[in-house]
Amino acid sequence: MKKRIKIWFHSGSNSDIKEFSIHRLGLLFFILIVMGTGASLSYLGYDYYRLKTISVKNNALTQTIGSYRNDIQNQREQIQAFAKNIEVLKKQVDNLSKLEGKVRLIADIKKSGGSSGFIGIGGIPENDLDEDIPLESRHNNLIREMHQQVNQTTLAAGQQVLNFEDLIKHLEKKKNLLASTPSIRPVDGWITSKFGYRKSPFTGKRTFHSGLDISNKLGTDVITTANGKVSYAAPKRHFGNLVIIDHGYGRVTKYGHLKKILVKPGQRVKRGEVIALLGNTGKSTGPHVHYEVRINGVPANPLKYILN
Repeated sequence: MKKRIKIWFHSGSNSDIKEFSIHRLGLLFFILIVMGTGASLSYLGYDYYRLKTISVKNNALTQTIGSYRNDIQNQREQIQAFAKNIEVLKKQVDNLSKLEGKVRLIADIKKSGGSSGFIGIGGIPENDLDEDIPLESRHNNLIREMHQQVNQTTLAAGQQVLNFEDLIKHLEKKKNLLASTPSIRPVDGWITSKFGYRKSPFTGKRTFHSGLDISNKLGTDVITTANGKVSYAAPKRHFGNLVIIDHGYGRVTKYGHLKKILVKPGQRVKRGEVIALLGNTGKSTGPHVHYEVRINGVPANPLKYILN
């Protein structure tokens, strides 16, 4: 017969001691159950603590990743904005190049030294500027492309500066040339004799008239038709009182039959400045100004040099 284990215990408040017996195998099985349950509860508690710790760490990591993603998103938006600014800058440089070309065309100025024009720059692909593309997509390509665009735009802008400096230098020469080119009437009045062959009022023979006769009342202001330097201011044979102005670039103008000369040799004058008063001196049939334009010593038709 299998052994049994006796257990004694007090039954409440009575002083009687009662006896309870249990089979040894059942007691062992009970102890194993208690120990297994304890171990299971301990493992479950540890596993719960471990999962709780991992969950807390995961939440913190998720927040960190979210913060990094926001930072990356902001950086990408800034990069895209910078890329668009580069595109605007490129268009401005290109517009300056086109403006330079137009000015050169109008002023008939060719590029000196065979300088090249605007350096061609390819555009940043539109897909790289799309704000909705994934962060991982084309990010590095966009940054590399931006570096190339900045370098190329810098080179193009530098070249454009040189081109404009060259253009300004030529425009300065053109400006001086234009300022020294006769372009207005020397006096208001009526043209009584044009440039070219005519019948002489004195001999009746066909002679060449090297200038333009403009009549008006005595004492009318006579002005210089371009910037220059007075090379002669005195009476001279048939011309009477005569003023000659050297405008440079082979351009010379003459003003004859003057009543009074108001300038001196060597004096600098500007277009529109009064240099004399209209008169009737020298070989003349009436009050007028004999006006000549000479280009490299050859008489030219003054009407071609009157724009007003």
